[in-house]
Amino acid sequence: MTHGDWTWDYNPSKDYVAGGLPLGATAEVERLASELAALGRDAVKVGRPIDREGGLREFDILGGRGFISFLAVPRHECIYICNITWYG
Repeated sequence: MTHGDWTWDYNPSKDYVAGGLPLGATAEVERLASELAALGRDAVKVGRPIDREGGLREFDILGGRGFISFLAVPRHECIYICNITWYG
């Protein structure tokens, strides 16, 4: 499989995870999700925690104004955005 086969999605839904965020923050989350999907299987190593692979990962957005929590699931070839913490 190539990295390009991976996709991303909100889990459980965009309204639940990103509802109420400023449009710019949502756009940045979606841009990062696309970049993570482009990494494919290597996305299990991105962000925190830095001492292990897999599981729920965290990645800062917009210079520390928040972070996303995501799962990289190789068997689904998908990045799932599970939570967005926004400090504004």
